[in-house]
Amino acid sequence: MTYHLSRSDLMLAPEVDARVPYSRAHLYRLENQGEFPKRGRIGRNRIAWVRAEVEQWLSDKMEVQS
Repeated sequence: MTYHLSRSDLMLAPEVDARVPYSRAHLYRLENQGEFPKRGRIGRNRIAWVRAEVEQWLSDKMEVQS
């Protein structure tokens, strides 16, 4: 499946680090367990997440905490 995402549809690692209160190593563990959205390679040395998926994950986590 091919996606056509703009830059605003993606979250780069520094933004994910700022928004999600877990270390990147922990996020990778969660990702491997299927508990966090998968990252994608968008360049040779750059990864990103789909913004809507990360925001939905954060929203779901906030609902559980309430």
